[in-house]
Amino acid sequence: MKTSLTDEEFYAGLLQLPKPTYPFPNFIHPDFENLRQEYYNWIDTEYIIHSKEAREKHKKHHLCDIAARGCPFLHAIDELLPLANYTANGAMMDDYFDKCSHEKMHSVMNSAYALLTGDDPNEPKENGILHLFWVLRQDALKFEFPKHLYKRFIDSVRDTIKGFAEEKIYYRTNSIPPLAVYLLNREGTSGVLPYCDYVAMQKDYRQLPDEIFDHLYIKRYRTLCCLIIAIHNDIISLPKELHREGDTLNLVKVLKQEYGISIHEAYMKALELHNDYLNEFLLLQNHLPPFDGWDNMVLAYIQDLGVMISGIYAWHTHDTSRYVNGGYVEGEYTNGGG
Repeated sequence: MKTSLTDEEFYAGLLQLPKPTYPFPNFIHPDFENLRQEYYNWIDTEYIIHSKEAREKHKKHHLCDIAARGCPFLHAIDELLPLANYTANGAMMDDYFDKCSHEKMHSVMNSAYALLTGDDPNEPKENGILHLFWVLRQDALKFEFPKHLYKRFIDSVRDTIKGFAEEKIYYRTNSIPPLAVYLLNREGTSGVLPYCDYVAMQKDYRQLPDEIFDHLYIKRYRTLCCLIIAIHNDIISLPKELHREGDTLNLVKVLKQEYGISIHEAYMKALELHNDYLNEFLLLQNHLPPFDGWDNMVLAYIQDLGVMISGIYAWHTHDTSRYVNGGYVEGEYTNGGG
């Protein structure tokens, strides 16, 4: 991008612009340090497909902390493992397959989902991405994970990987989608849908019946969580993504193209959109319909969705290694461009 400013001045200017703020409390699970040891072990034993340089970068990112901050009220580390596995494996997998084809990502999705459902009961012979999905299911079977919540969780994991596949169409052509396409696809690629399901594993929310999670209001909350977190991720990662060809699904870039405006104007418009979604999140809490005796628990669940938002934002702002120029792990998957 051409500018009269030096790169250093331009990016320093971006960093000084207003940032998202949240009225929700911020917590972290007390076992987060033990969870990090599990995370390091996954990288050392499962992620041998990645180069040593990539694995060392991943260790610095502490992706498992997202789970510890997003669901800080789970009883024990055992209950955190499936969520941390999904988070770390999903992010590292997305990095590894950065420039793969739409078809390849769909193939990975189908294989992973078969392992998560148990339709494919066979342990993968080689360590790696698919083996970690098998491990996720084994860990989930070890504690009281309600079947209806597990089904929702793995369906959301599948939808997230499906979103990754749709992104590849734009990444491989270095093209920016229209705003409507971005918003639709980013709900999946935010990676937040499985978190909305997992928040229900905390406290007494496991008692909530399926019809609560299928309610129009709760579905809207899921969408709002996805877009709020997606946008604050795009804002934080913008300085890094302006450097990289192919990082086209950033809302700031989308708005710049959509309205023919400057990066600065697009940044401010992205923050405005984020705040509109946040205000809707807060407004809906004051206008909830009756939930047949579950009113207080539904409200508490929604408030803990807010804790999840605040926690994931805290990870984004505490991390100083992933969203900086040179800190990102470049895609290492090669198969004839497929």
